[in-house]
Amino acid sequence: MKEIKAIVPPQRLPKIRSGLRNIKGFPGMTVTKVEGCGHHVARPILGAREELTDYSPKVRIEVVCPDELVEGILQVIVEVAHTGQVGDGIVWITTVERMVRLSEQVSVLDC
Repeated sequence: MKEIKAIVPPQRLPKIRSGLRNIKGFPGMTVTKVEGCGHHVARPILGAREELTDYSPKVRIEVVCPDELVEGILQVIVEVAHTGQVGDGIVWITTVERMVRLSEQVSVLDC
């Protein structure tokens, strides 16, 4: 099993959600409103006020899925979120050692 996390602009979320729901066996996702700043310099920092407000709104998408769904999910996120502009976001994938689905009686899954 893998966990896919993506940080993307909020306006991309509806199309990403639509694309992911079209994947057979898509397990669902968690979405969180976040703020962040990248490694780029968008504009010169003039003072403390500007430095403290140099964050832009983003959403974090989290999906835990079987290995065989990873490439399809990754493809949807990348194709929809990529515009080639600064601030498109980032996606990363990590291995999940174990998952417990709390809604089911016996569902401890060693991955």
